[in-house]
Amino acid sequence: MTKHLEKTENMAGNQDPNQGQHQDPETTFETALNRLEQIVRQLESGELPLDQAIAQFQEGMQLAKVCRDRLDQAEQKIEMLVQEAGSFQKRPFQPEE
Repeated sequence: MTKHLEKTENMAGNQDPNQGQHQDPETTFETALNRLEQIVRQLESGELPLDQAIAQFQEGMQLAKVCRDRLDQAEQKIEMLVQEAGSFQKRPFQPEE
């Protein structure tokens, strides 16, 4: 699933910086990811006409941005409980880069 995101993001060498700003704020991560996976399968089939493939690619880039934003938001909300001096302390989650 993450492989599709990375693959789609890597395909956007010259993407529009404003792309994806018109996304529905209610779109869930799961909805965006399911649609993105569907688009990737269609593009990988190689059966789409060029104009339709380009439109699908653009939609896929917007969906990849939605997924990335939702993951970033989730990452910021995660806190870890760390035991220090006999009690537990809340610490923000620090992902490994």
